[in-house]
Amino acid sequence: MLKVPQQQYIRFLREVEGCSIQEIAERVQVNWRTAKKYADRDDWNEPVCKRKGRHPVLGPYLEIIDTWLEDDERLPRKQRHTAVRMFQRLRDEYGFPGGQRTVSEYVSKRKKAMAAERAEHFERLEHPGGEAQADFGTVYVVKSGELVERKVLTLSFPYSNAAFVFPVPKENTECFLEALGRLFQQMGGVPRKIWFDNLSAAVVSIQQGGKRECTEAFRRFCAHYRFEPLFCNPYSGHEKGHVENKVGYGRRNWCVPPPVIDTPEQLETYLAEAARADMQRPHYVKKQTIAELWEQEKCKLLTLPTTPLEIFRLETCHLNKYAELSFDAALFPLPQCRAMQPVLVKVKWDVLEVLTADGTYTPIVTLPRPYTEKVIPVDWKAVLKRYEKRPRAVMYSSFTNMMPQALQTFLTVEDMNARKARIRLLHRLLDTYTLEEIGQVLGELSHQQEHLAVALEHALYAIKHPVFRPEPFSESHTPPALHGQIPMLEEYDRILGVRVE
Repeated sequence: MLKVPQQQYIRFLREVEGCSIQEIAERVQVNWRTAKKYADRDDWNEPVCKRKGRHPVLGPYLEIIDTWLEDDERLPRKQRHTAVRMFQRLRDEYGFPGGQRTVSEYVSKRKKAMAAERAEHFERLEHPGGEAQADFGTVYVVKSGELVERKVLTLSFPYSNAAFVFPVPKENTECFLEALGRLFQQMGGVPRKIWFDNLSAAVVSIQQGGKRECTEAFRRFCAHYRFEPLFCNPYSGHEKGHVENKVGYGRRNWCVPPPVIDTPEQLETYLAEAARADMQRPHYVKKQTIAELWEQEKCKLLTLPTTPLEIFRLETCHLNKYAELSFDAALFPLPQCRAMQPVLVKVKWDVLEVLTADGTYTPIVTLPRPYTEKVIPVDWKAVLKRYEKRPRAVMYSSFTNMMPQALQTFLTVEDMNARKARIRLLHRLLDTYTLEEIGQVLGELSHQQEHLAVALEHALYAIKHPVFRPEPFSESHTPPALHGQIPMLEEYDRILGVRVE
C-alpha cells in the first residue's frame, strides 16, 4: 500500500498533466495495476476494519492459550497459568517451535483485552453471566398438622433466570452462611459477584459514604469462596429486583398449597427438586430454556474450594448449680458435668457441640439448637363446619392434606352420607381431643372393620380414662402353703346346709 503523498502525486499526474496509466507507472515506478487503482479512484474514504495481528508462529496455538486464560479466571489466582508455564506446556505438549517471549507478549495483550471486554459489559449495565442476587423469603409449611414458618434463602441469576433455594429455621448468621455454602454445592461453583441487601447477618453498620462494615464471619466466608459481595442502598430492594421477583415466584409456585413435611431434609429436597424442574421452562425473553442458559452461565462460575468452610461460632458458658446449660432461653441438663462448670459451646446452624473448656476441648455432648417456631394455628372446627355444608370439598381442600394420613383416609370415604357422618363425628371429638390424638388412634385401627366410628370413640375414651387395675394388697394371715389355692365352695355349702339345684 502506497503512502498518501504518493497516492496524491498519481492523482495529480492523471488529472492535471493527463498522463496515461503506463506513463504514471513508469514515472512513479509502481505496477500498472497499482497506478490504475489510484489514478481512477473516486472514493477516498478510509475504510474502517479490524486490524488483524500477524502471528506466523503462534497462530495455530492461539485458541489453546485463549482457552487456558478463560479457564484460569475460574481458579484461584495463585493457581493460574503464568506466561512461562504456558510456554512450557505449549512446547512440551503441543510441540510449539517459537520462543518464550512470543508467548509472553501475546498473553499480556490478551489479558488486557479480556479485562476491557469485562469492563464493557458493566458500562452497559447488563447482567453478565456468573453474577447472582441473594435474598431471604418466608414460607409456611405443614408440620404435625400446623402451619410452621420457614425462611428460604434464594440465589438467582439474572442472565439465565436460574434459581437455587435452601430452607433454614431463622435468618441468623450461622443459618445464612450455611445456606449460602449449601447453595454453592448445589450449583457446583461460586458466583463471581453476589448482590445482597443490608441484612444483619452480614452487615454490622453502614458508614459514611456508603461503606459497609461486615461481620467477621461474613468477611471470612467471602475470602474463603473468593466472591465479591455487593450491597444495595438502604431501602432500595429494587436494585436486586430479579431475586425479589424470584422469591415471590417460588412462594406462589412451589409452596402453594403448603408442602407437608416431617423433617428439614424433606423440605430441602422438595424445594431443590422444584427449582430444578422449573429450569425446563423457556426464558421469558430469550428463545432457550433456563436449563440451556444455565449450562452456558455455569462455565463462568468460580471453582469450589477444596475444603468447605465450617460455619460456627464459639461461646463460653457456665452451667448452673443444677448442672444445666442455658442457651437461647432453653435448659439442657448435663449430668455428666459438675455444677457451675465452665464449658465451650460450638454454635452451628442446627446443633450445639458442648466441649470442655480446660484446653483439651474434649467433646461432651451434641445438642439440637433450640428454635422457637412461629406457628399459625388452624381452626379445625371451623374447617370441619365448612366441610359439613360442602362435603365434596374434602377431596380438593388444601386443609385435608394437612391432616394425618389416617384422618384423610377416614374422611375421603366414597359414600357421601357416611362422609357427612364422619365429618360431624370429628367435629364433635375435637371438643375433647386434639387432631393428632385422633389421627394416631385412627392409624392403629383397621379401616375395614365394621362400626369404625364407634371403635374410634371407645379407643379415644380409653386414652383419657384408662382402666384402674389396683395392685393386690399384701396380708400376713394366710399361711404361705395356701397361697394360690382355690377354695372348695361346695364344702361351705354342705356345712351351711345350702343345696344347689
